[in-house]
Amino acid sequence: MRHRKLPETWKTYRIGDPDGIWPIWDSGGARRASGRWHEAGADVIYASRTYSTAMLEKLVHYNGALPPNQHFLEITVPAGLSYEVVNPDTIPGWAAADGNVARRLGTAWYKETRAAMLVVPSVVARMEFNVVFNAAHPEFPMIKPGLEIPVWWDKRLFDITKR
Repeated sequence: MRHRKLPETWKTYRIGDPDGIWPIWDSGGARRASGRWHEAGADVIYASRTYSTAMLEKLVHYNGALPPNQHFLEITVPAGLSYEVVNPDTIPGWAAADGNVARRLGTAWYKETRAAMLVVPSVVARMEFNVVFNAAHPEFPMIKPGLEIPVWWDKRLFDITKR
């Protein structure tokens, strides 16, 4: 992978609980626990390229239960920001349940400070993408989160009587 400069402004989305342990726009959870694309201790923040993918990612982590008090941020990623793209077709095992292959790749990207943003495939929505922001990268302050807005969950997503 090689880093590039974003040719246009992007919008990305992150969902979280504003009354949780950490603010929504914070790397506290990533510093505490390893994720698919990072080792615990990394100063990274995950988001999704689309609002709907952000919702799916949240649902998969709540095992289909309705997450309480969720709000979203629309994050503005400016043109010119450095990024790298993970091509899932060239990385066998990236989606494995243990996450080891993806974690090694993301950890190397983070430690080498190669780019401010890593664009990665979503496991839950294979044709969609998430992003990992390197909050320790010098370009990180260019990324601007918006206001926290409540998420409206359609109750049909959770009505097990219709299954």
